[in-house]
Amino acid sequence: MDIPRDKPVVTSVDARGLPEREGDLLDGYRRMLAAGQPDGLVRSELLRGQDGSWRIQSTWWDMEALLALRKAGVPHAAQALLDGVGAEHTHSWFVVEDGFDTT
Repeated sequence: MDIPRDKPVVTSVDARGLPEREGDLLDGYRRMLAAGQPDGLVRSELLRGQDGSWRIQSTWWDMEALLALRKAGVPHAAQALLDGVGAEHTHSWFVVEDGFDTT
């Protein structure tokens, strides 16, 4: 697959089973945001699922911005946060092919 490098990219890090660490996750996410955002990050959201699942979803300007961050050796903050609260997690990324935004 040819990865378009000029379209927005959404990363998703998903976790389950954190009822006893929910406060730590919320506090950690707020600290992560307060620490500053890397170049190319457009938006980040901490989402709570109806079944006790959690997702940290981040939108990046493009794949180039995301790859530059990884090449610079910057650790993946969302994964590090979930590791820190002892959550098993999965991660994926998506190219935004089309969308709608009211802003």
